[in-house]
Amino acid sequence: MAAILAAEGSWGPGGLRGALRSSAGHNGAMAYFDDEENVLAYEQMAEGPGGAFLVATLEKHLAEGASVLELGMGPGRDLDRLLAAGYAAVGSDISAPFVERYRERGGRADCQVLDAVTIETFLRFDAVYSNKVIHHLNEADLVASLERQLAISNPNALFMHSFWRGDKVERHHGMLFTYWETEGLEAVLPGSLGIRASGRYSEIWEDDSLWVLFGPSSTVP
Repeated sequence: MAAILAAEGSWGPGGLRGALRSSAGHNGAMAYFDDEENVLAYEQMAEGPGGAFLVATLEKHLAEGASVLELGMGPGRDLDRLLAAGYAAVGSDISAPFVERYRERGGRADCQVLDAVTIETFLRFDAVYSNKVIHHLNEADLVASLERQLAISNPNALFMHSFWRGDKVERHHGMLFTYWETEGLEAVLPGSLGIRASGRYSEIWEDDSLWVLFGPSSTVP
């Protein structure tokens, strides 16, 4: 999603957190990326430094060979990075065109059409990963997604997600964009999850992004 924000050039910090509770953001993302023209446009813009940094960060916490589900794989660049890092990676996206185009290009990873909230799969994973994806969810859906991620994961699994950093809610092309700080995420986390590590990084502006590594509460100091 960095590509969409960069193209518009109209994003910055603010304070509209209350709107998050009633915004149906992931439905907007589904509609936008069901249009193959939007998928093609996004693929042309979606290369950035964030994915390589995030996968390298995950490698510091997750052993090689672990099974990883990526939510919101988009063109599959991070999915391929996860494979290259030695993970048994499975990709997913709510947009069938992204999944189909990855397969047509000969992508090596298994991939499925999955909703990031309901995540209807029988597979079990050692980690769940997303790069600027679950910021499209309203607060209730975010919590539901994290609870579902726990349900499809093996004991002591890890959950690595990135967000735009701040305290703001915006819409663009019908999609919800939610900015988070670590403290805000801690306040809404289900009791079964805690934050193991987090940090800032830069995509468009300095320190505009946040990565967070979640884990079961029993494993968080």
